[in-house]
Formats: sequence, structure tokens, C-alpha cells
Amino acid sequence: MNEVLDKTRELGVLIQASEQMKNMKNAEILQANDDKAQELMKEYNLTRLNLARDMQAGKISREDAVKKNNEAFDDIVERSDTIKKYIAAKKEFDSLVNQVNQILNFYITGQDPNCTHDCSTCGGCH
Repeated sequence: MNEVLDKTRELGVLIQASEQMKNMKNAEILQANDDKAQELMKEYNLTRLNLARDMQAGKISREDAVKKNNEAFDDIVERSDTIKKYIAAKKEFDSLVNQVNQILNFYITGQDPNCTHDCSTCGGCH
């Protein structure tokens, strides 16, 4: 059991030292220090709160609220390169973590989450 936990800690250290993690942390710092990005985030968060309030009050449907929320998010991303870079770095980091989780899941369960069970779509399991 200790070996499993030791290897898990090693994996955590490797992820922490990864380029994806470094890029995300750097982008996070840049965003936190960018006044324009911070103002845009405040604006977006206020929009989200207002949409949630309007939805709860029955003034707007859930679908419309989601649509307007996504539009507001896309707008702030387009208006700030700093936010855009953070989002891209976060996606890269999340992709790494998802790949790690898929590999762990495969070795724990024996099931590949990408398997369609149709061997004609790949080279087969063996």
C-alpha cells in the first residue's frame, strides 16, 4: 500500500513540474495582475449573477440564461489576450489531467474509456 501512495506522490510531483502546470500557473499570475482582465472578470461574474437571479425569478429560461452566459464569456475572452491565454493554458493542463485519469482508470478497471467495442475502429485491444 505504501508503494502505491509513494508512486501517487511521485505522479503529483511530476504533474506539478509539467510544462502544462507551469504554463497554467504563469497565465494565472498574468491574469491576476492584469487590471483589464480583472475588470472583465468582475463584469462577467456580475452578468452571471444577474442571469441566475433572472432565471430563478422566471424572467428568463434556463436555455436563454446558458446562451447569454456563454456569449458573455466568449466576449470577455475576445476582449483580453491575458484571459484567452489563461483559458488555453487551463485547457492544456486539464487535458493532461484527463489523460492521466484515463490511464489510471484503464489500469484499475481494465476498460479503455475510448473503446467503442467495435474492433474495426482501431487496431484491437491486443
